Amino acid sequence: MKKRKITALFMTLAMTAGLLAGCGSSGDAGAAADTTAGDTGAAQEAATPEESADDSAPAEESANDSTGDAQAVTIWYYWETEGHQVALDQVIQDYNASQEQYEVTAKYVPFADFKKQLSIGASADELPDIAILDSPDHASYVAMGIFEDLTGKFDVSNYYEGTVNSCTVDGKLYGVPFGANCLALYYNEDMLNEAGCSVPTTWDELKETAKALTTDSVTGLALCSVQNEEGTFNFVPWLWSTGATSYDINNDNGVRALSFIQSLVEEGVMSKECINWTQGDVMNQFISGNVAMMENGPWQIPTMQSEAPDLNWKVTLIPKDTEYSSVLGGENYAVINGGNVDGALDFLTYATSEEKVKFLMDKFGYISADKTIAESQFEADSPYQPFVEELNYAMPRGPLAEWPSVSDAISLAFNQVITGTATPEDAAAEAQATIDSIMK
Repeated sequence: MKKRKITALFMTLAMTAGLLAGCGSSGDAGAAADTTAGDTGAAQEAATPEESADDSAPAEESANDSTGDAQAVTIWYYWETEGHQVALDQVIQDYNASQEQYEVTAKYVPFADFKKQLSIGASADELPDIAILDSPDHASYVAMGIFEDLTGKFDVSNYYEGTVNSCTVDGKLYGVPFGANCLALYYNEDMLNEAGCSVPTTWDELKETAKALTTDSVTGLALCSVQNEEGTFNFVPWLWSTGATSYDINNDNGVRALSFIQSLVEEGVMSKECINWTQGDVMNQFISGNVAMMENGPWQIPTMQSEAPDLNWKVTLIPKDTEYSSVLGGENYAVINGGNVDGALDFLTYATSEEKVKFLMDKFGYISADKTIAESQFEADSPYQPFVEELNYAMPRGPLAEWPSVSDAISLAFNQVITGTATPEDAAAEAQATIDSIMK
């Protein structure tokens, strides 16, 4: 079939990538503490060359097990974390053992090279059959014209609306959500109780609670505010809660969101150091007792449970201005047009079954994008349960091919008001001018 002449090359490249790029070395399937868990594809733990080489072995082994009679189906993914790679390979091996028509293999492509590799592959007719990609980038890949239109070919009726929207362009479905995550509010329950505070549900309550929790050694609230996609990821829930959109920020709603974040810093309840803190750093400040509340995602839970087993914390919805809001993270599957579409869809049907989804989500620290599965994924008292509820309010970034440029404008405005280099009004106006130039 088309593209199969390069199977040997794929395996060689996979081994080379394993030697040059590191993978998570913890061995803990859910403990990629410094990742953004699919929201940006950024900052994952580096590993030694030996570990990376080991991580590339499962895909090579699967390829060598092929009888030669089955049709090949190839997958590209960018996960560096060892546990993620092992979990995907387990599902692939189970699928290959379950039938004889198709033989699936997988290849790691570094996140920074993912789009370039797909672009090169498109021009050279050397593409995989399935790509697993960061959800906010989906629209930009669709614009390349390489994804199969799956409208009517795959049932996503039970999936969260936000996850489906992340892979829908011009009303057509160009992917299948892999798994989802979002942001919510963590709080130190002991600190809240000692201060006589209730769990905040609104911005006013949040600020009042943060003030009550702030001491000489503790700040009330922290959220990642770095000037990149990770910072945008953490700011847009506050922007969207006002009713503003990512593309219309220079108005009363957008200015109010920027002003609220600025006031948290000016009133001393959020440290300006947040501009240097990744989501992993924010978590470390929280478990060290330096922060009483934090905005963060479910992928941090396995690490927190392991590293701070005695810390008394809980999770709730992000407090709202006019409406609850959160931001969608995670990955999507996409099927390449012109490839083995039937084989790809057969694998996706298997991989999105309840049993396999629950296995993958457990290893990733994710929530199923399939609402029916998500609602039965966790016990009622699980710390993941608030994130399941939060997904009802989570929206994707984009989908827009130019999203990275829009994101840069938003994160700059966010950073400017925290550092005090611009007023909320000026920051909103500057961001809007950039966004308008992008959207022309």
